[in-house]
Amino acid sequence: MEIATADRPHGYKYRYYYGKDGKRLVGYDNESGKGDHKHIGDAEYPYTFVSLEQLTKDFLTNVVAHRNQGGI
Repeated sequence: MEIATADRPHGYKYRYYYGKDGKRLVGYDNESGKGDHKHIGDAEYPYTFVSLEQLTKDFLTNVVAHRNQGGI
C-alpha cells in the first residue's frame, strides 16, 4: 500500500543503482528530505516522477547511455 508524503506525493519509496566497486555511476532515488532525484556520475539532478514504468525506462536509458560512452 502506497502512502503519500510531502517528499513522496506518489507514495513510492525507490532506489535504483548502477555502479561498480561501490561507486555509483547512475542512480535514481527519493531519499527523505530530498524527494525524487537522479545521480549521473557525481552530479545530482531533480527528477519528475511520472510512473514506475517511466522511472524504470528513464533509469535504463541512462545506464545504456553511460555504457555507450565507454562506461562499464
